[in-house]
This record gives sequence, structure tokens and C-alpha cells, in this order.
Amino acid sequence: MSEDSQLEELINMTLEGTLTAIPNYIQDIEQNKTIMKVENVKEFVFGVIIGMSLGMATTALASIREGEPSIEDQMKIRDMVYAKIPQIRERIYS
Repeated sequence: MSEDSQLEELINMTLEGTLTAIPNYIQDIEQNKTIMKVENVKEFVFGVIIGMSLGMATTALASIREGEPSIEDQMKIRDMVYAKIPQIRERIYS
């Protein structure tokens, strides 16, 4: 399996895990939005999911390569995650 395929699979697995937890994230943040100073709960959840996906994919690639990903690699990860934005928004807002 190519490195890109492994990375794409990891991003998909990460997203599936985080997307199934959306109701829990929304409930938890809704209950604590005053403390957290969150105005838009769903946008906050969107940011959490994007951040988790970018961070986990970058960490996984660093582990595979045994070193920090290059700027080009980080841009590739970003593009792969950003390609999933419509799916992420649909799950959060539907």
C-alpha cells in the first residue's frame, strides 16, 4: 500500500471516529459553552474535527517517515482533509 493510500485511509478512519461522536461533542460543548465562551457550537465542533484530522494525519505521517513531514507533505494532508469538508459539514448540520 502506498504512503498516500495509507494516509488517506488514516484520514478516513479518523473522520469516521470523530463524525460518529458529533452528537456527544455537540451535547458536551452546549452544556459548557458559557465556560468555554463558545458562540456557535456546530462551528466549534467543525473546527475540532478538522483539527483532529489534520493533527492525527500529520502525526501518523511523521511516524511512518520517522521524521517531521515537509511543508509539501503538510499541504497534501491539508488538501486530503479539506476534500472531506462537504461530508463533515453534512454530518454536523444534518
